[in-house]
Amino acid sequence: MIVEMPDTTTAKVSKNLVNLREEGGAVALGRVLTLVISTTPGEEEDAITAANEASREHPMRVIVLSIPEVSTHITNRLDAEIRVGGDAGASEVIVLRAYGEVGSDEQGLVTSLLLPDAPVVVWWPKSSPAVASQSPLGAIAQCRITDAAAKEDTVAALKHLSSSYAPGDADFAWTRLTSWRTQLAAVLDQPPYEPITSGYVKAASGSPSARLLAAWLQLQLQTPIEYRESDRGVHDGSIHEVVLSRASGDIKIERLSENTARLEQPGQPRHDITLMRRSLRDCLAEELRRLDPDVVYGSVVTNGVSALGL
Repeated sequence: MIVEMPDTTTAKVSKNLVNLREEGGAVALGRVLTLVISTTPGEEEDAITAANEASREHPMRVIVLSIPEVSTHITNRLDAEIRVGGDAGASEVIVLRAYGEVGSDEQGLVTSLLLPDAPVVVWWPKSSPAVASQSPLGAIAQCRITDAAAKEDTVAALKHLSSSYAPGDADFAWTRLTSWRTQLAAVLDQPPYEPITSGYVKAASGSPSARLLAAWLQLQLQTPIEYRESDRGVHDGSIHEVVLSRASGDIKIERLSENTARLEQPGQPRHDITLMRRSLRDCLAEELRRLDPDVVYGSVVTNGVSALGL
């Protein structure tokens, strides 16, 4: 069910939420957090879909704050939608579209709608503030999620993440690496336990995830790891290949398709492994499982990125 509330106030939205719970049986008792999505008009639905899917694992209240990046003919107005039931997954979704001066107080717009005594997560799917932790929304959040891959200059975005990092920051460029990191750790946990002497990560042009993976490997293995651009001609930001060298030969993992990769090791038959590309829903659900600071990401983005010499 979707309830439209044109030209309204947050007080009226809050009152309508109470009425919907009393009349329709939609309750907030099982909600474990509030997710605030900061976006722009026309960009809301992909983020809402991901949040609805992630809500099956994390029942939550979703507040979507949609503010135009440039001025429009509409001034000083707040339009709202409340979505419950089948239109909201296991969550309840509040969409706030703010125009003019109304949109200048982001924190004030969402504060009265936050679940009491529950963690707050803020997610910027595309554009994000200069320093997330110091922004009006970031200041009220335990976890702040950005996405370096959504920026035009991903290298500059990584440098900025490195210089502006604060505990509680997270970025989907790192979250997308979970499958790669798990597979590489599993391979290195098997004999022979020889030190890695060199290696490289090869990826499509402009992949922030590939640079973060190279930074992570370099920190963990204490050996130089190169970042190389792939010559495949595919510009989807994906990682194509990781090679780690040691005395007995090279470990090589090469992506073959969306879901599979090929693993080659000295003295062993090569075989195909499952290496899924992570969806927006997967990344969001993972970050919502961990509301405390990600210490490993913090170390990689602050120390590892600078060590790569970007």
